[in-house]
Amino acid sequence: MKSHTLSFQFLSEPTDVNFGGSVHGGTVMKWIDQTAYACARNWAENYCVTIYVGGIRFYKSIRIGDIVRVDATIIYTGKTSIHIAVDVFARDIQADAFEKKTHCIIVFVAIDGQGKPVPVPHWEPQTDQQKQMEQYAVKLMDLRRTIEDEMEQYLP
Repeated sequence: MKSHTLSFQFLSEPTDVNFGGSVHGGTVMKWIDQTAYACARNWAENYCVTIYVGGIRFYKSIRIGDIVRVDATIIYTGKTSIHIAVDVFARDIQADAFEKKTHCIIVFVAIDGQGKPVPVPHWEPQTDQQKQMEQYAVKLMDLRRTIEDEMEQYLP
């Protein structure tokens, strides 16, 4: 049975540093995209492309040398889209507990070899928490439509 979740763990490295001495936000965004892509690709069994990243919230910085865990969880599937909640955690190598550092929602669309969207398997929430997260995804889709309508006047 396919899993609707995926986690990566690794050590943040000196090459990830920003000018302030902690992990660069762009690096964290790369980790989010990589982990969510692996989750989406596994679920869709097709190549997937990122079509939206939203609500990214950096709660606390990640230090160089921290152990980082990136959790990706499917929270909604449309006909061709997969909506994934991503949480980034980190801990000092000496500590036992991870602390949440970042959260966002990322949406992928599965595509075929010609770049055309293809159907994805339906994900059905089972637990109350999964059902809440599905409602969260639907609410965010409505908000995105409102934002897109507002931004329309500024597009070429």
